[in-house]
Amino acid sequence: MTILQVEGLGKTYTGRFGASQVRALSNVSFELEQGEYVAIMGESGSGKTTLLNMLAAFDRPTAGRVLLEGRDLSSIQEDELAAFRRDCLGFVFQDFNLLDNFSIRDNIFLPLVLAGKGYVEMAQRMQPIAQRMGITDILNKYPYEVSGGQKQRTAVARAVITNPKLLLADEPTGALDSKSADGLLDLFASLNAEGQTILMVTHSTKAASHAGRVIFIRDGELFHQIYRGADTNEQMYQKISDTLTLLATGGESHE
Repeated sequence: MTILQVEGLGKTYTGRFGASQVRALSNVSFELEQGEYVAIMGESGSGKTTLLNMLAAFDRPTAGRVLLEGRDLSSIQEDELAAFRRDCLGFVFQDFNLLDNFSIRDNIFLPLVLAGKGYVEMAQRMQPIAQRMGITDILNKYPYEVSGGQKQRTAVARAVITNPKLLLADEPTGALDSKSADGLLDLFASLNAEGQTILMVTHSTKAASHAGRVIFIRDGELFHQIYRGADTNEQMYQKISDTLTLLATGGESHE
């Protein structure tokens, strides 16, 4: 089942008084099936973040459209967007985006509080997730009292507690040491194995090598795609490295 459709997506930013225009995305199209794990890669300035902002309905395209389960995101009214994101999307960011004056428990609870859920339901939902994330012993602590890896696991717990249709991750391993990054990637693989659809923007070849498909963006356009098939993580790593070399040297995709 197709969960996400990106059709001819384009974004042009117009300067003050219309004096200049910058094309961030141009005619980007792809689909995401339910249960897929997809990574998006490209050099800085290639349009990855712009694309992610479109998929999260943080920004609206100037051309094309994004459909989540058939619903055009641009048709959602501004006053409905916050509830839509909370109910349908989970977010994991490089800098965690945790509230320092909230305990770990309350940070995880936050989207359910905003959705008007009762404490009993919130506690029931959180218990298995906290155990899964290995953070049950830090629930009463505050973000400034725990490690980067624990912060990111908290952020993942907060993202999945709403049972999102799509989990969006923006450089999720960028602020982590190698051990914590490996732990997070194992966690993502486990979540995906249980059916969670994941789309991750990353600069990390290692992180991308865990995905089932890698989409490459160059100069705002779709450049190439790699599918895992029967490849190991090591084989995916090599294919990704080869494609990144093409990106860096201005080569052409052989797709």
